Amino acid sequence: MDVEGRSWNAAGIRKREDFSFFSSYPTHRLSSSGPYPSPTRTLSDQIYSASPMQLIDTHVHINFETYKSELEAIRERWREAGVVRLVHSCVEPEEFAGIQAIADRFAEVSFAVGLHPLDAGKWNNETANQIRDKASSDSRVVAIGETGLDFHKGDDPELQFKVFEAQLEIAQQLDKPVIIHCRDAAAPMAEMLRNFWQTRGPVRGVMHCWGGTPEETQWFLDLGFYISFSGTVTFKKALQIQESACMVNSDRILVETDCPFLAPVPQRGKRNEPAYVYHVAEQVAKLRGVSLLTLSQQTTENACQLFGFSLELEPRNDENKSN
Repeated sequence: MDVEGRSWNAAGIRKREDFSFFSSYPTHRLSSSGPYPSPTRTLSDQIYSASPMQLIDTHVHINFETYKSELEAIRERWREAGVVRLVHSCVEPEEFAGIQAIADRFAEVSFAVGLHPLDAGKWNNETANQIRDKASSDSRVVAIGETGLDFHKGDDPELQFKVFEAQLEIAQQLDKPVIIHCRDAAAPMAEMLRNFWQTRGPVRGVMHCWGGTPEETQWFLDLGFYISFSGTVTFKKALQIQESACMVNSDRILVETDCPFLAPVPQRGKRNEPAYVYHVAEQVAKLRGVSLLTLSQQTTENACQLFGFSLELEPRNDENKSN
């Protein structure tokens, strides 16, 4: 507890009870420092579901080995931070079973299926069929991806283009958004998407962990894409990313962690986790000159719109699972 009476959890996030009376707190007085605590309230499922301070982490990788032994504790921390939904990304079909098991375990987890551009060499007809079949058979699959272009580490641009285009086609056929990874490839990415629109028709999605310039950001906004900001927006020298975070339309902005990578300040250098999306949202709100509550409402509504889910969680049953 700090000198103003505010309490913090193990993840460095203000505890949920500190936000329990947001609905009666004047919005114009909210700031990154938040309101004063309500000491009689304690963390509970009721506060978790009822509080207006709700966040959606739109890109996680909690299937990684680093989380395996403590997922329950990690979940408790993301709940304390106000995270009510998560979208689990995917880098290759071998991950499907593990990601699906996490979604079986935690009702708030939806997921994507796809092939990462740095794994483009694994693409074949079977891979395409696996992605299509899983996306068609499990209602928790809300997107195709992550897919895209990575010219920073990748060494076969032509293959990346081919695999990316194939996954755009699957997304379009199934009416799913795409989660796009774009690194050192903004111009060819924008050109490819424009050509796809002209020749195949529209496709929707999100530029995840966005690190582009304001000019590049506008290219993808003009194409109707959402822009998602990660922990990099909190980095002191990430001035172009911060400028981009200020210019994105309020109905097109999202937040994410991309955990376990890119932990935001003040957790930078540590293993990232979904609870830390709070710090991302806090920084984006500060940059945009709005309250954290307003930013959380905007990004949560946007995520629900893009991925087609609601905040009301339904009990898991066998109909959600593939045979």
